[in-house]
Amino acid sequence: MRNLRIGGIILLMLLAINQGLFAKEGDELIGKPAPEWGTLEWMNSQPLQLNELAGKVVLIRWWTETCPFCSRSAPALNEFHDTFKDKDLVVIGMYHPKPPGPRRQKALEKAVKRLGFEFPIALDMDWRTLRGYWLAKGRHRWTSVSFLIDKRGKIRYIHPGGEYYKREDETRTEAERDYHELKVMIEKLLAEPSQSKVKPLD
Repeated sequence: MRNLRIGGIILLMLLAINQGLFAKEGDELIGKPAPEWGTLEWMNSQPLQLNELAGKVVLIRWWTETCPFCSRSAPALNEFHDTFKDKDLVVIGMYHPKPPGPRRQKALEKAVKRLGFEFPIALDMDWRTLRGYWLAKGRHRWTSVSFLIDKRGKIRYIHPGGEYYKREDETRTEAERDYHELKVMIEKLLAEPSQSKVKPLD
């Protein structure tokens, strides 16, 4: 009987360790309301506020012109914008200079053109929005994070940083898996009813 108890304890410990190993960075934020981002300067758009986008799915990606991971993720962002912009997806590029500081207007305009961004670009010059969403929530390795927010304003998916992209061959790197995972999640959230169509719980 004692051996069974010890075996059970060991099994529970192994399960706990396994869950910790496979927990994705940022999972603790899933299902929580996405923060508002305050007053920001914008490019490619009139100023936007998250509460004005209720009923739409919002994909936010923090990026900067010197980030190679951001450059390699740019085609995926452009694809998502082109494919789903008429289906209630709003892609927002949150620009955050490294290090935080004054806007380098010419460099920023050049980067937006080079990367082909036609979706709204918000300027998070002092990283205040990045801290509110991500950096103040724990120890995180990356600043090039992506948040996918559902039609009710809840965080439903986080890509904790780095890159995601699509390739045509059969090889599947982590970045390619992340691309497909994000695209599937976008399609799932777009298929969900908007808040006005959700029946109240009894």
